[in-house]
Amino acid sequence: MPLVSPFETSFGRSIERECLLITIQSEGLTGYGECVADRDPGYSYETTVTAWHIIKDFISPTILGEDVTDALDFQRKVDSIRGHHLAKAGVEMAIWDWLGKRDGQSLKQMLGSVRDKVEVGVSVGLQASPEILVKTVDDYLSQGYGRIKIKIKPGRDVDDATAVRKAFPNLKLQVDANSSYNLETANSLLPLDDLNLLLIEQPLYEDDIWEHHYLQEKFRTPICLDESIITIRHAQNALDMGSCRIINIKAGRVAGLSQAVAIHNLCHSRGIPVWCGGMLETGVGRASNLALASLPGFILPADISASDRYYKQDITNERFNLNTDSTITVPDAPGLGISIDHEALKLFSLTEVALK
Repeated sequence: MPLVSPFETSFGRSIERECLLITIQSEGLTGYGECVADRDPGYSYETTVTAWHIIKDFISPTILGEDVTDALDFQRKVDSIRGHHLAKAGVEMAIWDWLGKRDGQSLKQMLGSVRDKVEVGVSVGLQASPEILVKTVDDYLSQGYGRIKIKIKPGRDVDDATAVRKAFPNLKLQVDANSSYNLETANSLLPLDDLNLLLIEQPLYEDDIWEHHYLQEKFRTPICLDESIITIRHAQNALDMGSCRIINIKAGRVAGLSQAVAIHNLCHSRGIPVWCGGMLETGVGRASNLALASLPGFILPADISASDRYYKQDITNERFNLNTDSTITVPDAPGLGISIDHEALKLFSLTEVALK
């Protein structure tokens, strides 16, 4: 699916998105899920090709023709499959959608939502210069977004963030390094402490928790972990070590909504703010993210954004629009609360397989 505009981070530049749509059929009902793996192994070792293989050859045989009572039952069935969280999460999302349609409940009801609207922001990729970055941020603010996240990498960090802060002194602003620094080079980020940022996201290695605690000791600004938190155990360890003061929760990264809720509950019980990250989802995954982000511990704006931020044409009939208060309304129809635009799906589909 072609993106409205290119999206560049420290690990690459995207002009289109490749993903998997998963459908589960049972008892005359269909549940839809989105696997957020991308074509390239940048953010995660998983790709659309590896997820396709794992879902087809390992996950599907554990549930086809079997009773699956709920998401936790699904997690027990796939527990012997090590890793591959993005693949597992896509199937689990389809199960949630199916269960909601069967029981006449929306996903936000099933998860225990406390909000009808979710405060959102926009993630701005690397731009050609600080001046163009400021102009890009201004464009999003004019659209009504109240929080901005900018991507950074070595050589494109303090100057970019400073330029945005000088242009918008009161802006809710945060930065995301996507694990592009080490403990030594991250010292160059210390001037960010003077910019009144909401957080600094994942500065060190994607598999690191321990060294982040050294870095957090140097900063007044909260460190937020993203890629490092792939299970509730990682979240527990990070909090116990003092490696972060905020956690980004992505259901795909942690193997599903059920696991995302468990991490939310842990953080909420310890007074640690969480927020919902985005993976350039279609309307399917966007609906899921909105329901997740409506839980009480998600007190920071989410990286969800409106549909038109990403795609001129989506594969859902529903378009998620930005409200005037920088929020998006959470779907309340049964399941995910979306329906598939089958003509659009046909237009964008590359290949398909049916497993029985």
